Amino acid sequence: MKLLSVGNPKTLKGQSVGYMTFILHLAPANVSGRETCPKRTAGCTSACLNTAGRGGMFKRGETTNTIQQARIRKTNMFFEERTGFMEWLVADITLAIKQAKRQNLIPVFRLNGTSDLSWEKYRVIRNGLVYTNIFSAFPEVQFYDYTKVLGRKVKDIKNYHLTFSAADGNDADVLSAMTQGYNVAVVFGIKKTLPMPELYKFRSVFNGDDSDLRFLDPKGVVVGLYAKGKAKKDTTGFVKYPTIMLMAA
Repeated sequence: MKLLSVGNPKTLKGQSVGYMTFILHLAPANVSGRETCPKRTAGCTSACLNTAGRGGMFKRGETTNTIQQARIRKTNMFFEERTGFMEWLVADITLAIKQAKRQNLIPVFRLNGTSDLSWEKYRVIRNGLVYTNIFSAFPEVQFYDYTKVLGRKVKDIKNYHLTFSAADGNDADVLSAMTQGYNVAVVFGIKKTLPMPELYKFRSVFNGDDSDLRFLDPKGVVVGLYAKGKAKKDTTGFVKYPTIMLMAA
C-alpha cells in the first residue's frame, strides 16, 4: 500500500503542462474516528469528494470498500504511529520524485487530498537529519493544498501554497482570508457547459477546473470550481449561486 496516488482525473490534467501531482488521501472528517478536517461544515462534509470515483464504488449492500478501508488505516497510523507514518511519507515522496523525473515531469504534492491537517506542525527525519516539517525536508519540490483553517503558520514556507476554501457559514473567514492575500476557492452551482461568473465578491473569477495546479494561479482571484458529485444537490449554502449567474441564465 502506498500513501500517495496519481490517479485523480483533475490532477492528471497537469501532466499536459509538465507537472505530476501526487496526492495523499486520508479518511476525511471523523470517518476514522479521528478528526482530520477541524473547520469542516455541514455542506463540505456532505459534498466531500472522498466517495468520488473508485472511492465511492461499493458492492451491493456494503457501505465500504478497499479504498475507504485503506484511507482509514493510513489515518489511524498518522495519529497512532506518527513517527512511522512520517518516515513512510518521506520514503513515498522520494520515490514519487524519481517516478516523475523518469517521465520528464515536475513532481508536486497535495497532502490534504481529503483532509485539512496542518502539515507544517509535524517534524520529519530525512537522511538522518531532523526537519521542522515535510516542506523543509523537501525544499526542492512544490507542495500545495486547500484549507479552511485560518492562521496557519506557513507564510515563510516558500514551497507550500494554500488556497482558502469557501463553504457554508464561513463568510467571515473568507473575507479575512482575502485580506490576508489568499486566493479563495468557491464551488459554483453551474453546468460545465456554461462559463464561470466573471466576478464574485468583487474579485475576478479564475476557472480552477482547467487544472489542479493552484500554485500557478494568478494572485488575488476567486478560484471557481464546478459543483461535482453530491455537491450538485447541495442545499446548505456550500455551493454558491451568485446573482450575476442567475441574471445571465
